[in-house]
Amino acid sequence: MRENSTIVSSDNMAFTDCMKPTDLSADKKVIKRKNWRNRIGFLLKTNSSKSILHLMKNRSYRPTADDVHQWAQSLDSLLSHKYGKAAFCIFLKSEFCEENIEFWTACEDFRTLTSDIELVSKANSIYEEFIKNEAPKEINLDYHTRNAIIQSLHEPTATSFLAAQRKVYSLMENNSYPRFIYSDLYKELCAAARGEAKHIKS
Repeated sequence: MRENSTIVSSDNMAFTDCMKPTDLSADKKVIKRKNWRNRIGFLLKTNSSKSILHLMKNRSYRPTADDVHQWAQSLDSLLSHKYGKAAFCIFLKSEFCEENIEFWTACEDFRTLTSDIELVSKANSIYEEFIKNEAPKEINLDYHTRNAIIQSLHEPTATSFLAAQRKVYSLMENNSYPRFIYSDLYKELCAAARGEAKHIKS
């Protein structure tokens, strides 16, 4: 039985990475899968500086078959490669849980800040977007982790979101990431990369 994310207890929320809308029809899922092929083609072949999610801007490099296979070794390998991270974002969007990777990325950016003013501003921005109840991209966190963040907002440090970031990473690693590796999207990425490699060699 599906439950709406707003009524799942805080103890259970940390173990749920994607809450599916109850009104998502099979037709919509099929449409999403069909869109993958177009996005994959754009991901692998575009030379535009306005590439997918702006992560490949000004990069002429394209992922090889070896690169794509490396993404299956670990979530770290996937996220450390800009094309891999972009593909994972596409997959998470198809599952309606892209807020997890967006939060993780925001935390990575947050940890690079050194100015107290920037830390306060970014911390409050992350809280408003991902942490507070009914936030537009609310992530699933247990009460204690959420409360610790709230307590730190008046004087945030570079590690204020570290516990939450680790929990979200763990959720992705144990749930979304395995599904991505076994998904049609990843299989098509592998096939497209192999096809491109053959084209270059011929």
